[in-house]
Amino acid sequence: MSEAEEGEPTGAGRRGPTWVILGVVAAALLVCCCSAVIGLVVSWSVGLFGGR
Repeated sequence: MSEAEEGEPTGAGRRGPTWVILGVVAAALLVCCCSAVIGLVVSWSVGLFGGR
């Protein structure tokens, strides 16, 4: 029974960090995309894309 008890936390322990890593990657992508969009909007509003 000790093997079964040891196996369960290991499986749960492996799944936990995987979801944490995926969450961090998703959050980083969201921040990067939002900052890129904000930068483009600010640049456009200032007139950097006007071509003048």
